Amino acid sequence: MANAKFSVPFPTNEPVKSFAPGTSERESLKAKLKELKGNQIEIPLIIGGEEVKTGKMGDCILPHDHGTVIGKYHKAGEREVKAAIEAALKASKKWNGLDWQDRVAVFMKAADLLSGPWRSTLNAATMLCQSKNAFQAEIDAACELIDFFRFNACYAMQIFEQQPPYSPYGMWNRMEFRPLEGFIFAVTPFNFLSIAGNLPSSPVIMGNVTVWKPASSAVYSAYWVMRLFQEAGLPNGVINFIPGPGSAIGPFVMNSPDLAGVHFTGSTSTFQEMWKTFGGKINRYRSYPRIVGETGGKDFVIAHKSADIEVLGVALIRGAFEYQGQKCSAASRAYIPKSLWNKLKDYIIGELKTVRMGDVEDFSNFMNAVIDGEAFTRIAGYIEAIKESDEAEILFGGNCDKRKGFFIEPTLAITTNPHFLTMEEEVFGPVLTVYVYEDEKYEETLELCDQTSPYGLTGAVFAQDRDAIALAEHILVNAAGNFYINDKPTGAVVGQQPFGGSRASGTNDKAGSLLNLLRWVSPRTIKENFIPPLDYRYPFMNEK
Repeated sequence: MANAKFSVPFPTNEPVKSFAPGTSERESLKAKLKELKGNQIEIPLIIGGEEVKTGKMGDCILPHDHGTVIGKYHKAGEREVKAAIEAALKASKKWNGLDWQDRVAVFMKAADLLSGPWRSTLNAATMLCQSKNAFQAEIDAACELIDFFRFNACYAMQIFEQQPPYSPYGMWNRMEFRPLEGFIFAVTPFNFLSIAGNLPSSPVIMGNVTVWKPASSAVYSAYWVMRLFQEAGLPNGVINFIPGPGSAIGPFVMNSPDLAGVHFTGSTSTFQEMWKTFGGKINRYRSYPRIVGETGGKDFVIAHKSADIEVLGVALIRGAFEYQGQKCSAASRAYIPKSLWNKLKDYIIGELKTVRMGDVEDFSNFMNAVIDGEAFTRIAGYIEAIKESDEAEILFGGNCDKRKGFFIEPTLAITTNPHFLTMEEEVFGPVLTVYVYEDEKYEETLELCDQTSPYGLTGAVFAQDRDAIALAEHILVNAAGNFYINDKPTGAVVGQQPFGGSRASGTNDKAGSLLNLLRWVSPRTIKENFIPPLDYRYPFMNEK
């Protein structure tokens, strides 16, 4: 139980650095980019604190210059997966036996290290590995990950302090928040290093141990996070780092009777297959695994005729094309009233003509490359489908070039069919499709927006008319777990807008909140009777 003298102060969000010309952080970042790019590293597995080299290798390349290799990583197989599980279970008893203060101290230290001497390293690693510009890396690899560590430490304290409000005379009621029995499997995506750092660490803060499989296209930056954990004093075996293909890791993890939970961010199809696997094996697990997942999105922007055109235009450009649209929250479909469309179209196209795209080391670029060849081919396929359709057309962009890097232009399309392919399916790239509706059909279009997609992650309404805003909030109540008013549907901030959606978008356990941490504990109620009864008879049985 928490002790007041060890309380964690409620944090504030980490300030975002500007990297403006002449600033010290700009020079530090540029130097680190040069250092990391010029020094190819070998990345081992880390199991029980030991480096493990399998000889089965993968390359860490620059998406914007795919001929450049910045790292080579070892891949896990069956033997390494089993060793990681054993190491985690071995570490669990000592780790969950520590006072909560000792556990959160590791991550409070990690936050301070990342805020200071490690900041340029993780930012540069993210820029190179995931092809993010300086700002996108800063809000992700530095600020959000720092916020996860600090806020989760505070939320953990708040959970451990929760106790039954009443104990009658002669007894004491208390609550113990135990870690889950077994290990947690953390599966992390390529697009956010903050998620890659949060998914294995948030269960650990609550006393659990994890086996961590990072996305193969983001092993490089994930490895630096693992190094940060070690620098912060994380005991050996508490988090075990096992990169490799999901097909070579997942089946062995999910066959383990000691699997206590899965913390997942990735594709909807992968998550649904994992869920099916759990169901088919449910009788072999020691306990019912906790399944926490955030998957896809088909995120919307709907505008009312009272919306401000410039505000709407900026939000669409940023919401759809920041980080090449590779955010599960990215604006992908927009519903625009006819009365605004021509002026809005001219504004967006005029601004898109000024957008620069290229290498992350050129700080004048707004956009960079998509993550890999597979993503390039998939996104290009959607663009080709638009070009070939008589129901849609491209108004701007649509060019794709993978000769040096995986570059896809910001692409603005319009469709006459509100159920067109790119209005319904997740593209996960820089493609925004617009459907223009008649002004008087605003309420009908809200209903259309709600019913179009199987997802329910993020969405936004733009209006000055308060009645229009309230109507959208009501009709779209289940359409987005994160709902924005006169703001783009991306950029949730830890401690301000906890992130997650439902429907096909996941379990909506809200990363960056106390709700998520509650999933990683199993409460035990304890009643201690100080004055136990000495007679089995009830008072009413007395005949006198």
